[in-house]
Amino acid sequence: MTARAAARPAKFPALDGFRLAAAVLVVTIHTSPLASVSPLADFWLTRVLARLAVPFFLMVSGYFLAKNAWRGLWAFWKRTALVYLAAAALYLPLNVYAGLSPVRWLRGLVWEGTFYHLWYFPALLWGVLIAWGLSRLGMRAGLALVGALYLAGLGGDSYFGLADRVPALHGFYSGVFALTEYTRNGLFYAPLFLLLGAALAGCRWQPSVRSAAAGLAAGFAAMTAEALWLHGLGVQRHDSMYLFLPVCMVFLFWLLLGCNTGRWKAGRDLSLLVYLLHPGCIVAVRELARLTGSWALLVENSLGHFAAVLALSLAAAWLLARLRPLRPRPDARAWRELDAGALRHNAKILQEAAGPGCRLMAVVKADAYGHGAKPVCRILQKAGVRDYAVACLSEGIALRKAGIRGGILILGWTAPDQAPLLARWRLTQTVASVEHGRALAAQGCRVRVQLALDTGMHRLGIPAGDAEAAAALYRLPGLRVEGIFSHLGVSDSLTPEDEACTRRQAADLAAAAERLRQAGIDPGRVHLLASYGIWNYPEYHFDLVRAGIALYGVGSDDSPTRRALPLRPVLSLRARVAAVRLLAPGETAGYGRAFTAKRPTRLAVVAIGYADGLPRSLPRQGGRVLVRGVFCPMVGRMCMDQLLVDVTDAPDAAPGDIATLLGTDGSAAIRAEELAARCGTITNELLSRLGSRLGIVVR
Repeated sequence: MTARAAARPAKFPALDGFRLAAAVLVVTIHTSPLASVSPLADFWLTRVLARLAVPFFLMVSGYFLAKNAWRGLWAFWKRTALVYLAAAALYLPLNVYAGLSPVRWLRGLVWEGTFYHLWYFPALLWGVLIAWGLSRLGMRAGLALVGALYLAGLGGDSYFGLADRVPALHGFYSGVFALTEYTRNGLFYAPLFLLLGAALAGCRWQPSVRSAAAGLAAGFAAMTAEALWLHGLGVQRHDSMYLFLPVCMVFLFWLLLGCNTGRWKAGRDLSLLVYLLHPGCIVAVRELARLTGSWALLVENSLGHFAAVLALSLAAAWLLARLRPLRPRPDARAWRELDAGALRHNAKILQEAAGPGCRLMAVVKADAYGHGAKPVCRILQKAGVRDYAVACLSEGIALRKAGIRGGILILGWTAPDQAPLLARWRLTQTVASVEHGRALAAQGCRVRVQLALDTGMHRLGIPAGDAEAAAALYRLPGLRVEGIFSHLGVSDSLTPEDEACTRRQAADLAAAAERLRQAGIDPGRVHLLASYGIWNYPEYHFDLVRAGIALYGVGSDDSPTRRALPLRPVLSLRARVAAVRLLAPGETAGYGRAFTAKRPTRLAVVAIGYADGLPRSLPRQGGRVLVRGVFCPMVGRMCMDQLLVDVTDAPDAAPGDIATLLGTDGSAAIRAEELAARCGTITNELLSRLGSRLGIVVR
């Protein structure tokens, strides 16, 4: 390991990991672990350190909402409201037992929470609306306003005893507390941290991990001194809000972002469940202590009480997460599985193959070749990919609506009158011809474009030798030309004639770029290679390479290429066995009685068909599936939604089993290249036909 590598900080899913740590800190607030050891130490733990937890939750929400340009706001709001209503219903029996009046319960539901820890949800629901509204004024103005609200809230929280001595402020806070019990709420408290998270999502500058850690240490030391000073004065009405708390949170978030890699879904689920369940676990531990005579150990001993509550909360959260997952389960009938690790691996390998100074463009047209463009782009975006290519306008808009950032190039033709949509969604359009470019430029809005140059394939593009026409398009005020590109026609062939053709195409593109430079025009980014070009002609990488089928770990077919790259298949296709039938020799099955049993046969009905994108002719062409690691042939005629499989050689096969049509099962595998060859086509067609009703599971 080099010294430089050794100096790099460890990478892990820091944001999701800290969610669980923050939930544990919330448990400490309500159990006071050090109370029987040192009241001052317990104050520091529960009223200083643990006060980082809730602002972190708020900042995470603001960060990811802003990452998606607030487009998921209403879906987020509805999900949060549903979780809150479920939690309110869960604790309703305790509310009734405590004698809470219906009026007070309804007030709590709307504003203060129906149980002491549930205040967070109405604060989040109101706060996110305020933060979103103020963000529309601009981030600086919005932060100034939420900062003023936070300062006003300080006077009703940690600084109450000082603020209340001022007559004007005394009247103000008397009015506030006539309406709400705390200033730790959705008006004074939550909007600041939500908008800080949103601001960091749009911030291009970020300190190093060491600088962030140093800033956090200094800020937290200052907040500790502030809290102990206020505690000593005895002026705190509550202790959730400090002057230095926002400073600490900014540096903490920067630190976590600097260490963050990947996601930990289980951590997110557990943190939410621990937060929701731990007050109920406090009640359960106290009841257990009463019944077992262990009150001194489990209640009076603060460390024992904390340990018991935390252990019970984690166990209950783990069981509930396993029994009732928070996210919807994948379609149990038939689905696509994406190996996120394989996708990231392939992107890294292809980037390395392209060489230094060249960037990877992920081609995600046709729903990412049937893999699901949205999940694929989200995985790649986290892996650092910033350039994408689609086939048409609707595909580009769908990615923007899904929150995908970076450049999105439309490789196909778009009608010129759609130029306003291109501009609105910040999409880059391919100029298919000189006439197309002029028509786009005449629409009254400046459109980002790249010029397709025809170097011999004779599809879309301006003739590569027509330098004057290309230069004229660069000068049109309605176009912002970002680059030029061409496409190889025979990069998958290694015959001498085809190699010569490919090299001529590369030379023509290079010459076109040079002629533009000689004319005083920066051509922008130049690119030529698609998947087989990356495999066979890496020397022509120019500024970008467009990885399509190779990105998904397969070749178009099984033909050899000049060099092998260690790519891994990303997609598995699976379906459930719906039923197993027993057929005697001579019995028939399926439409047209196309299958006749020649032996005692176990026939499985698999819940997938040609409406899901499979070629209807596949059973006649030797199609097979894997059931319990055994190859089983397809038989009869494929139906729209089902197909028949002979599972006689897999005698344990039963309804509910998983049939694998693509991917691995045990030590056996079915490759996309094999399946495409059986159908007389290429993997590009086979995969891009996979139907939208197939669910997607990311592993």
